[in-house]
Amino acid sequence: QVQLVESGGGLVQPGGSLRLSCAFSGSIFRVYDMGWYRQAPGKQRELVARIFSSGSINYADSVKSRFTISRDFGKNTVDLRMNSLKAEDTAVYYCNARFGPREFWGQGTQVTVSS
Repeated sequence: QVQLVESGGGLVQPGGSLRLSCAFSGSIFRVYDMGWYRQAPGKQRELVARIFSSGSINYADSVKSRFTISRDFGKNTVDLRMNSLKAEDTAVYYCNARFGPREFWGQGTQVTVSS
């Protein structure tokens, strides 16, 4: 069973930076497409960024040029580097792993952007 554990959330001022990390265990990391999603209060969960097993990357338009997703096959982790944070980036951020019909979620980590 795949387990995903997120870390790195917190409170940051507008314009600041945070790095989220997701530790993957329980299966073969390299075959999974990995992603970060977020859910703000009263809104639906949305894709932030995804990095495929092939190495291809997708970003939501709202975070392009500000966020960077990366994965470390040696450590079995996927990181999300977030720069120039805005109040509207405030949300619970979830790590996601997907392989065929199998999909797994982390427990989420809170990111709050506020002065």
